[in-house]
Amino acid sequence: MNKNDLIAAVADEADLSKTKAAEVVDAVFGAIEKTLKKKEEVRLVGFGTFATAAREASKGRNPRTGEEIDIPASTSVRFKPGKTLKDAVN
Repeated sequence: MNKNDLIAAVADEADLSKTKAAEVVDAVFGAIEKTLKKKEEVRLVGFGTFATAAREASKGRNPRTGEEIDIPASTSVRFKPGKTLKDAVN
């Protein structure tokens, strides 16, 4: 499922126009993104939790040349599914 499929599904489920559903989906994604930028968790009970995780700088190797390279520190997003979502998928 891609974003357009999600918008169509939301429009059908909530009896909205696709334009309005697109605004809703974009608003939800925007709210999650803003919260994660502030290094805060987004906890959706039953669905799951989005959180940021810091990765420290490290050394790696270029697989072609074997040359050692520096991998800079970064922040990634993690998702931990909730019990209800896990049970629905199983």
